[in-house]
Amino acid sequence: MTIKIYDTKARAKREFVPVHEGEVRMYVCGPTVYNFIHIGNARTFISFDTVRRYLEWRGFKVTFVQNVTDVDDKIIKKANEEGTTAEAVASHYTEQFIADMRAAGVKDPDIRPKATEEIPAMIELVQLLIERGHAYEAEGDVYFDVRSYGAYGELSGRNIDEMESGHRELRADGQGLEDRKRDPLDFALWKAAKPGEPSWDSPWGQGRPGWHIECSAMSKKYLDLPFDIHGGGADLCFPHHENERAQSEAAYGVTFNNYWMHGGMLNINNEKMSKSLGNFLLLRDVLQTTPAAVLRMLMLQTHYRSPLDFSDDRLKESETALSRIENFVKNTRWAAENAGAADAVDAAAGEGKALDAAALSAAVDAMRAGFTESMDDDFNTAGALGFVFTFVNEANALIGEASLAADDAHALKAAADAVAELVAVLGIELGGAEDEASYPAEIFDLAREVAGYEGADGEAAVQALLDARAAARAEKNWAVADSVRDGFTAAGFVIEDTPQGARVSRK
Repeated sequence: MTIKIYDTKARAKREFVPVHEGEVRMYVCGPTVYNFIHIGNARTFISFDTVRRYLEWRGFKVTFVQNVTDVDDKIIKKANEEGTTAEAVASHYTEQFIADMRAAGVKDPDIRPKATEEIPAMIELVQLLIERGHAYEAEGDVYFDVRSYGAYGELSGRNIDEMESGHRELRADGQGLEDRKRDPLDFALWKAAKPGEPSWDSPWGQGRPGWHIECSAMSKKYLDLPFDIHGGGADLCFPHHENERAQSEAAYGVTFNNYWMHGGMLNINNEKMSKSLGNFLLLRDVLQTTPAAVLRMLMLQTHYRSPLDFSDDRLKESETALSRIENFVKNTRWAAENAGAADAVDAAAGEGKALDAAALSAAVDAMRAGFTESMDDDFNTAGALGFVFTFVNEANALIGEASLAADDAHALKAAADAVAELVAVLGIELGGAEDEASYPAEIFDLAREVAGYEGADGEAAVQALLDARAAARAEKNWAVADSVRDGFTAAGFVIEDTPQGARVSRK
């Protein structure tokens, strides 16, 4: 099957053909480390983490590079506000960014270069642009000559003449940096040093790099040109990615990269996220109350290019959806382990129809095919999850109250493992076997009262209660049996009676 990617520059889906067969080289713009990241940032990083995971699952060797912008006006401003150094601010928030990404289940990049550690490569690139007539020095600053690159605007779909007209209307009167430029559209490659700011030696005097130059230098150094995929949020398409492309192709005379991918924006309750509206949410704050798997489920149920609305209601819906999958995997694995074991209390239930293992296996194959087809179509995670949910419904209907023979164990385990595997491809980690931390104190109190269980093992407490319930039902002691059922219900669990025995699941 062929993977197709929506290429921003082409404004169409294109068949993915890597530069080197079997390999994918990706560059995704990283954070400017002056604060904690918000969930809008997180959406972009989760989206491209998912793309990377899927390509790896499809058998590609992926080299994933993500930079850290650790020198920037915002970092300097933050340092001045806090009475510290730009280096200290950048170091602190870089560590926090990495911690937040790991908490969200985002894999570390293969290479994570920092701007301050790549200054020589940036200076070399700026020198090359000057030599080739695409850049010029002005009082210690160096600017890229936008009109020297004829393809400027093709990525973002902008007309350069219209851009200049609009730029002129917005220009302030008086002397300033704009007057150093030959053209208002030209952008800084190197900035002359200002008092109290970080700076480095260069052929043009002390200074620091402009924002756009770092990604061009890093991607060339670590991936070479052309590389396969360049990604980031839609807000980076212009001017950042437009400028990256222009300066790289002007300098090296080759295509910068072959596929441009841009993720959609995130809103809060159908409003743009902003501090002024009081709806600015940091990723780490959301993860305090929301498991990473639930957050990823919410985000991946919307295509990465589409706008995403974030709300408490949607989080609850995603939690419910994730629970459906987790319960299916847990219950089906339990059924596989207990297949062939008749329930002594409800032996009659074991006389039901046999499991159609062939139909279950065919449904697994259909789920895999649909999942892959959706993901091959521009990484349509929403469609891929749809096939998983459809399968869960079909499999539950097939398994139902069927009498499971020992020979059915393989088909049951394969069904559960397939679901777990596919959601893991999306970076959604399912909850493991229940342990004592997963059961509330009420369950242990109930086990102590009804079954005399005094231990601290959650599974053992649950089994003691199920054994006590089975004995009570056999003796027609409905008060005790009902108290066990009601106790589980009050704690947020349900007891399911199956031909293989009773099992406990979360509601």
